[in-house]
Amino acid sequence: MSTITFGTAAVLPARPAARLRLTVRGRRVLLGLASVPLAAGIAFAALSGGSAAASGAHVAAASFETVTVMPGDTLWSIATTVAPDADPREVIGEISRLNMLTGGALQIGDELAIPAQYSE
Repeated sequence: MSTITFGTAAVLPARPAARLRLTVRGRRVLLGLASVPLAAGIAFAALSGGSAAASGAHVAAASFETVTVMPGDTLWSIATTVAPDADPREVIGEISRLNMLTGGALQIGDELAIPAQYSE
């Protein structure tokens, strides 16, 4: 049987990591290189971001009839008031989507936009 022995000469001491030293000129070059993508992004946003507003395209303004929530009002009562001939569940769904309501809770004084098809 053979044996292997290690002596202290076979183990190399760990070298400390070389410290990177930058001169003032090197720091400026590194900062300049790091700022190029940022400047390119800002330039791209400035050149293409305002194209919709500057295109001269006519933007249709949406106008909605609103209903102010009074004490005792519920979505069901509002739906039956604004659209007495329609299914209240569908009207409630459309009012909720239009006003981005996540629940059925209403606050007194809230202004709810009514979908155009139910406005008179």
